[in-house]
Amino acid sequence: MKLPLEGLRVVDLSRLLPGPWCTRVLGDMGADVIKVEQPSVGDYGRFNPPNYKDMGVYFASVNRNKRSVALDLADADDRAVALKLIAKADILVESFRPGVTRRLGIDYETIAKSNPSIIYCSITGFGSNGKLAEVPGHDLSIQGMAGLIEVADGQDAPPAMPMFHTGDYSAAIHAAIGVLAAYIRRTQTGNGCFLDVAMFDCTLAMASVTLSSALARLAGSTGEPKLEVFGTNPRYACYRTRDGKAVSVSLLEMRTWQRFCDYIQRPDLVYDETWSDRHTPHAGYTDAFRQVIAEFCASDDRGNLVKRMLDAGIPICAVYDADEAVTSPEIKARQLIAFSEHPVEGPIPYFKDPLVRAELSDPTRRHAPLFNEHDVELRELADSSGQGKRTAGAR
Repeated sequence: MKLPLEGLRVVDLSRLLPGPWCTRVLGDMGADVIKVEQPSVGDYGRFNPPNYKDMGVYFASVNRNKRSVALDLADADDRAVALKLIAKADILVESFRPGVTRRLGIDYETIAKSNPSIIYCSITGFGSNGKLAEVPGHDLSIQGMAGLIEVADGQDAPPAMPMFHTGDYSAAIHAAIGVLAAYIRRTQTGNGCFLDVAMFDCTLAMASVTLSSALARLAGSTGEPKLEVFGTNPRYACYRTRDGKAVSVSLLEMRTWQRFCDYIQRPDLVYDETWSDRHTPHAGYTDAFRQVIAEFCASDDRGNLVKRMLDAGIPICAVYDADEAVTSPEIKARQLIAFSEHPVEGPIPYFKDPLVRAELSDPTRRHAPLFNEHDVELRELADSSGQGKRTAGAR
C-alpha cells in the first residue's frame, strides 16, 4: 500500500536524538528525508558507541530512511544550497539553540516568506525564550528539573541515573505528533506552522502521574496518600528469584491478588480492600505482603516461576537484562526485531516500527546513510527547477 507521507519532503537540520528520531518516524511513513550534516564531522550521533563494523548502533537506529548531504550553513554557497532544498520542502526540523537560525538566515520568519506552507519544527531543551533558552538540552538536565529523579526520602546517596532517555523521546514523540497534526491542518487550510517543541515542556506534559502529589499540593490539597507505583507498594515491585535473577510483580487489582493468594494457599492475606487501596502500600499489611511475596519468588528459579505464573494467569514476569530482552521468546513471537541489509555493515538488526502491521510504515526503504552519501544527487535536486515533490497536502 502507499505509505501515508509519500510525496512529502523533509529537510532535517537536527542531530543526536530527538530531531533525528522524529524525522526517522516521518521517513518510515514514506517521507523523503534529507539529512543535512556538518562537513567533516557530521551528526555527533555518528560517534556514539557501540558500532556494528563502522557505523554506530545509535546512529543507525534513528537515521534510516534518510539521504545525507554535508553543508556548512555558515558558508554562503552551502547555505544557498540548503535554502534551495528548504524551498522545495514541506517540513523542516532543526535543533539549534535559540538565535542560531536567525543568524544563519534560516529561521521560520525568513523561510516562511518564500515557503509559506512550510511546517517548521524547532526542538530545543528549554524552549525558544526564557532564562534557560541558551542552556543545552541534555536529557539528564531535563529529567532532573522535571522532578523525575529526585532523591528518595531518607537516602543520603545521590539519585540513580535514569536508564531511559525520557526527555529526548518525549520531545521526539511530541515533535512527530505536532508535525503530523500541522500537516493535516495544512491539507485543510494550506497554511504552514511553527512548532516550538521544548524537551522540558514535553517531559512535564508526560509526567502528570509521576508528579501527581505535587499537582495536588499545587491545588491546595495535601497530596496524600501518594500514588504508590514506584516500589513502596509491595504488590507492585521487583523481587529476586532463587537463581539470583529477578521478576516483576504486578498484583495491583483485587481479583489478581485474590488469585495469587489462592495459588499460594494464603487466604488470610486477602482483606476487605477497595479500589482506593490499589496504589497504596496497603498500610498494616505492607510488611506481611512484602515478606510473603519475597519468600515465594525466592523459592524457585526465574524461568520456572514465570512459567507457573503464566499458566496460572498471574502477572509475575521476568526482569530481563539487555541481551535477554532482544532475544526473548516474546520478541520472537511478535517478530519485533528484523534485519536489514546495509552496504557496508551487512545485515544489521532493527526494532520494527509498531505501525508496520497497519501498513503505515516501512523501515526498510533506505539504510541509514553514510556521511555525505547523497551529496551529488541532493545538490542536483537543489539546482533543479520547480518544487520537486512538494505537492502532497498543499493548496
